[in-house]
Amino acid sequence: MLSLLGNRVPASLKIFLAALAIIDDLGAVIVIALFYTEQLNIIALAAAAIVIGNLVILNRSGVKTLWPYLALGAVLWVLVFASGIHATLAGVMLALTIPLKMTPGTPEASPAESPLHRLEHMLHKPVAFVIVPIFGFANAGVSFAGVSASILTEPLTLGVAAGLFLGKLVGVLGTVTLLVKTRLADLPATATWGQMTGVAILCGIGFTMSLFIGLLAFSDPEIQAHIKMGILAGSILSGLIGAGVLLICKRRPAA
Repeated sequence: MLSLLGNRVPASLKIFLAALAIIDDLGAVIVIALFYTEQLNIIALAAAAIVIGNLVILNRSGVKTLWPYLALGAVLWVLVFASGIHATLAGVMLALTIPLKMTPGTPEASPAESPLHRLEHMLHKPVAFVIVPIFGFANAGVSFAGVSASILTEPLTLGVAAGLFLGKLVGVLGTVTLLVKTRLADLPATATWGQMTGVAILCGIGFTMSLFIGLLAFSDPEIQAHIKMGILAGSILSGLIGAGVLLICKRRPAA
């Protein structure tokens, strides 16, 4: 949405939103791990902790080759899955242990050549063109057969939509306001409060993690349909109003 708005939105806000999206997804993974774990297998969890320790040792030892990390990562995924904790957490822990920086003074010292960046570029196309579309196809479909407008007024549908639209607006804008007012941070360069409000509203566009948590929270197909409709309604509302706010707000001139 920000790309479609072009130079009406300063690049600093695009960077802010990209960083926030990453942190938001990591937070969602933690929520999944903490609140959607029914039973814990302590032995598998302890073994996973040992694997994570070995990954940290590889990192601290300066190992730059990818395959040892990926091999241990596969074992980690199996153990985390067996432990009862949602296995998405294994991917986060693996990514945190793969080196981001190369050894200074070496021919490969450019950050773009770090193992983590190489892995990111290797995964970019398969994830963007295969994994995410399959996820969307498998989880996002909502049959509109027999669906009336009354479903949009159901409490669960309204709650999910409000959680995305109002929740993200209050959470993001409120946090930014608090940080700026306490002088712990500044507004992104050349951005105005109106533009920050528009971006906070755009944060209500939810898809992968919203569906993921919604489907984990409820198993009844009828309830899941309400959740999907709420996510769809909240996302459309956030996209349209957020874009409208950004269109009418003028950017602040550079200092």
